[in-house]
Amino acid sequence: MEMRAMKTDVAATGHEQPNPGHIMQTATAFWASKVLLTAVEFDLFTVLGEQALTADQLGDQLNLHPRGRYDFLDSLVAGGFLQRDGDGVEGRYHNTADTGTFLNKNSPAYIGGMPEMMNARLFGFWNHLGEALRTGQPQNEIKHTGKPIFEEIYADQAKLGQFLEAMTGFQAGNFMMLAEKFDFTKYKTVSDIGGALGLLSRIVGQRHPHLALTTFDLPPVAPQAQQRIDEAGMTDRIKVVAGDFFADALPKADVITLGNVLHDWNLERKKVLIKKAYDALPEGGALIAIENLIDDARRENLFGLLMSLNMLIELGDGFDYTGANFKDWCSEIGFKRFEIIPLAGPTSAAVAYK
Repeated sequence: MEMRAMKTDVAATGHEQPNPGHIMQTATAFWASKVLLTAVEFDLFTVLGEQALTADQLGDQLNLHPRGRYDFLDSLVAGGFLQRDGDGVEGRYHNTADTGTFLNKNSPAYIGGMPEMMNARLFGFWNHLGEALRTGQPQNEIKHTGKPIFEEIYADQAKLGQFLEAMTGFQAGNFMMLAEKFDFTKYKTVSDIGGALGLLSRIVGQRHPHLALTTFDLPPVAPQAQQRIDEAGMTDRIKVVAGDFFADALPKADVITLGNVLHDWNLERKKVLIKKAYDALPEGGALIAIENLIDDARRENLFGLLMSLNMLIELGDGFDYTGANFKDWCSEIGFKRFEIIPLAGPTSAAVAYK
């Protein structure tokens, strides 16, 4: 009678009984993540390309032990990253439309640089989240070398290349949407600060041929950015400028963009960069920060909140922020008008007009 009464009360109040499913799914989420990251590490999606291969054919090419072949490949099927025609030993695996487009290195839309870096660096560092939360200190290479992340990465050309590729692939969709959604027609010049391989300049420049663009980053980045710009046939339209955005004035332009730059820094340095952007803009100019903006109530954009924790892991005092935070900081410096433009997924463009 007591059990029946309890069930009736639950039904009457409209409350569902507790269910551990969401807890367990999230607790084991790193299993699924590591399967995908390992597939990228093995170049599985590139090896498959346009082919359809059996588990043994694909396993032999990837040098996979027989014990794990089917579990590994079928986990990718169940996760939506591979398709399989047929079952058992005769089943043939092939890429989905998404993995064939975005995780095949032979595709121009390849975004695997970020998963590669997550697998090589971040996956292990996140094991020390608890220590980061208790100490407020970064948990990356600095623990072993004593060097801050950017000093460590920029001193090694291999690490720098991996980092730049990761940042490039991660932002491509957002830059494409920015080029469509923001009205560049009323401006003539754009400076992308922390421009890495010049992807934003290349995408926006291709969409808006009237613009003259500058991509600005540290000296070790300049040769790699110049190479990409030359390959795109945009040498005459995009200027590569080397410098330090804390030590040097920013290249003046009608529009200044910061793609995932502000979240790297503490509040004091965020405001320094915003002030430098303000000084480099004319009246009516625009500052655009492309970030995974956290919703103002801090309840919905889980990716933005996790990215902010990632900044703790990587940098200690860097953090992501809300649109309201951005407006407050920019208002303090002198910007007068603001808007938020949704981009791909959890990302937005926060725009401040001088």
